[in-house]
Amino acid sequence: MVQVGEQNSIDELKTKIKRLNSKGGQMKMDLHDLAEGLPTDFDKIMDVAGKTYEIFRQLNELKQELKTLEQGK
Repeated sequence: MVQVGEQNSIDELKTKIKRLNSKGGQMKMDLHDLAEGLPTDFDKIMDVAGKTYEIFRQLNELKQELKTLEQGK
């Protein structure tokens, strides 16, 4: 039986994952748009790519945490 605290954590993680997925999708589009406009704004690539990487790194971490919690049910 899943305890209430665990279920809240699972629900909170799912919400965070959903929000990060949305942010990640937007960052992916921003990076794509930036690449299409090359060589214009080439100096922004590293900044946008770094932010995109960080979002997907966090997303991966949260998904692993969720998987661990769900397996512990």
